[in-house]
Amino acid sequence: MTESRLTPVVLGLGVAAISFGAILVRLTDTSSLTVAAWRMLFASAVLLPLALRRGLGLAPRGLLLALGAGIMLAVHFATWIESVHLTTVASSTVLVNTHPIFVGLIAWSLGERSDKALWQGIVLALGGGVLLSWGDFRLGGTALLGDMLALAGGIAASGYLVVGRLVRRHGELLPYVAVAYSTAALVLVLVALGTSAPALPQGMNWLWIGLLALGPQLLGHTSVNWALRRVAAPAVAVAVLGEPAAATLWAYLIFREPVELVQGMGMVLIVTGILRALWRQPKGSLGGT
Repeated sequence: MTESRLTPVVLGLGVAAISFGAILVRLTDTSSLTVAAWRMLFASAVLLPLALRRGLGLAPRGLLLALGAGIMLAVHFATWIESVHLTTVASSTVLVNTHPIFVGLIAWSLGERSDKALWQGIVLALGGGVLLSWGDFRLGGTALLGDMLALAGGIAASGYLVVGRLVRRHGELLPYVAVAYSTAALVLVLVALGTSAPALPQGMNWLWIGLLALGPQLLGHTSVNWALRRVAAPAVAVAVLGEPAAATLWAYLIFREPVELVQGMGMVLIVTGILRALWRQPKGSLGGT
């Protein structure tokens, strides 16, 4: 299989893995900071020794960018994981996936070309996201706080994706993700130690966090980072919009969170937007180095 055909397959599998994140988070019953910190610690424990054995090979600028990406990833997980416990899975995953707007604007300001198909895909997918969460958005209480935290997580994720694109244009995948994940782990551990968050998970939380590290993190996020060298950052951000549609389906099957007709229409719009955005990329955004 050629790289141009492999890229959407890897990206699709990565998004599928990420879509289980909200479900696994909902199954935990400990502090969100504890969950986020141990998720990243597990992932770092796998990748960092491999990267050090091969030599990081990151130029000073690439290293600084990877450190910055790790800080933004820490903010993303700290805010989004807490939001999952405060609002519905649909609302949380849709709001955290508003990053295509910010990614598109940031990438455009940095000179990365984006054609009409990409922006049409963004509009379709975000419109589908609004329909998907229709009836789930609340106007007060903990749900409003959860919505705001999810939105903050989406803004942080946009910076993480754009920085990842900058590093991945010329750098190798393993050193970048090892540094970014380890930085996120360190930041989250320091923040957790400064709060009342428990240092260690208890009981079944170990299993759920371990699965979070293995599936959504190591398989999901790493696949997305792999694709960032081959697909424009805004297009990757749109592809990740498949997460709320899949997560809403898993939430219905596992937690019986209802899916109404309008939400089903939203899922269709999201998929249509993703296909539209990825159908035709500007020259050099696929299969490039």
